[in-house]
Amino acid sequence: MVHSSSHILFTLFQLIVIQNHLADPTDGFTPIPISQSNFEIQKPYDVPVNQRYSFIDGVHKFWVFKTDKPHTTSSQTKPRSEIRIKGNDYSSGVRQFEGYFYVPSGSSGVSIMQVFGASPSSTTLMLRVYDGTLYYYREKVIESNIYNRWIRLNVIHDVGASKLKVYINGILKHEPLGRGGDHHYFKFGVYTQDDESNRMESRWRGIKLFKK
Repeated sequence: MVHSSSHILFTLFQLIVIQNHLADPTDGFTPIPISQSNFEIQKPYDVPVNQRYSFIDGVHKFWVFKTDKPHTTSSQTKPRSEIRIKGNDYSSGVRQFEGYFYVPSGSSGVSIMQVFGASPSSTTLMLRVYDGTLYYYREKVIESNIYNRWIRLNVIHDVGASKLKVYINGILKHEPLGRGGDHHYFKFGVYTQDDESNRMESRWRGIKLFKK
């Protein structure tokens, strides 16, 4: 049987697509040990932690209201309930964040994950939720219909190449460019953005860090 060159190329393309789907984002990476001691909680300055955050049965639950105060008395930023991963800041190399998130119906206008540090802006990456859709900032759709289901997220940041990769359930969804800066760290939770709902919530489990 004789195969045309176009048929062979199409078959090769199919194999590449299948391979990309089967490869895990963490392949080739080394785990970085982390614990609860690496989790710094940032919440409205005038309320106790347990009124905006809980950790039960391995699940981090964050919630915030649009009328809440910022996280410090001097901050001009919007309300947040987030974890800033400390003790693993980086300025070079390749780092990866992994976690499973859940956003209940109604939470909108909120960032749920950040790669902090950039120049001249504050962040290299923000993943935001608007009306049940996950966006890279508000520029590109990452995943639709995210409400009320657990979703695996992997974010890879190659500082030297100034590139990032965003994976949803192991599938590569976006490859944005870096935004400069020489000091980075990961954050997750809820951080109010524009067109926000009255109440915003996200839940997280299985948080891991990796490096190359």
